Amino acid sequence: MSSIRELLARAVELGASDVHITAGQRPVFRVNSRLVQAEFEPLSAEDLRLIGDELVPPHARERFAENHECDFSHLEEDVGRFRANVFLGKGVPAVALRFVKSDIPTLESLNLPPILRRCAEAPAGVVILSGTTSSGKSTTLAALVGLINRTAERRIITIEDPIEYEFTDAKSTITQREVGLDTRSFATGLRQVLRQDPDVILIGEVRDAESLRIGLMAAETGHLVLTTLHSGTAAQAIPRLLNEFPADDQDRIRLAVAANLHSVICQRLIPTAQGGLVPAVEILFNTPMVRKLIVQNQLDHLHDAIETGNEDGLQTFDQAIYQLIRQHIVTERVGLEHATNAEKLRMNLEGIFLDESRRILATNQP
Repeated sequence: MSSIRELLARAVELGASDVHITAGQRPVFRVNSRLVQAEFEPLSAEDLRLIGDELVPPHARERFAENHECDFSHLEEDVGRFRANVFLGKGVPAVALRFVKSDIPTLESLNLPPILRRCAEAPAGVVILSGTTSSGKSTTLAALVGLINRTAERRIITIEDPIEYEFTDAKSTITQREVGLDTRSFATGLRQVLRQDPDVILIGEVRDAESLRIGLMAAETGHLVLTTLHSGTAAQAIPRLLNEFPADDQDRIRLAVAANLHSVICQRLIPTAQGGLVPAVEILFNTPMVRKLIVQNQLDHLHDAIETGNEDGLQTFDQAIYQLIRQHIVTERVGLEHATNAEKLRMNLEGIFLDESRRILATNQP
């Protein structure tokens, strides 16, 4: 059996973002969004049990025994750090690992819009990083924390499951806490966090109504709260958040969101012309118009507010993709494949822009 160390070292060498290990099959690497079979022999069920025993740390074993799955961080010396998930498939352990680069990313290195600095510079409020699985939410979150750390004297406390990027204090003071190791749950850690004198609170992922409620309360009392949420667009993030609460509580929470939301940043990773991946970013800042729509429960109009809010820094996915095509970072074909409204984007690329009634608003034709 090949060692887990050999396997992970090869994955890093090939630039893989993820490693998947399943009994009876060759290990699989994800490289630039494509699945590639590794040049290792298939592993047996017994091999997977041994790998599971080797990988799962003591603090996660009880969770694995109880839930048949667990998340944790794994550090392979001289290879790198990985976010790991061990779970059962047909009664046999299976493993998914994601490589976490040791260097803290920057907005510039990730090709993210400079206007996202607003999220790190905000004195208070809730900043939500949203997107689908594997869209780079955690990486962007790390870039924002890194920016705060380099530029501001703030006390930052993170609650993560598991810890991915490890920060070293610069101008800020950072305490990182891992669910299962340092606190029992997100909600447990959040109930105590306001007693720990934070300026900035990072919640690795919103998973329950109580965590959301505490996060909103923290923002209301003058803290900056950074978190992630699964949603397909920035506009969908707010209904998705509200749906975590009972129906009779949603109006009150919606008003709290209107008062305390700073921004929703939603991203998708798109193949570049050079063979890598680049984020296309949808940006929703809580402008007076956005706040009014949330207060009046007109959430179905949020997309229109994003589309027409460019002067305030808002942008849709298609507007982001338009810029990536114009900058020759992605090809027109790939951009149109990932567009929300390919027909409209194609017209924009031809220099034709329509208003909401499909009347020609402007043309960039010579």
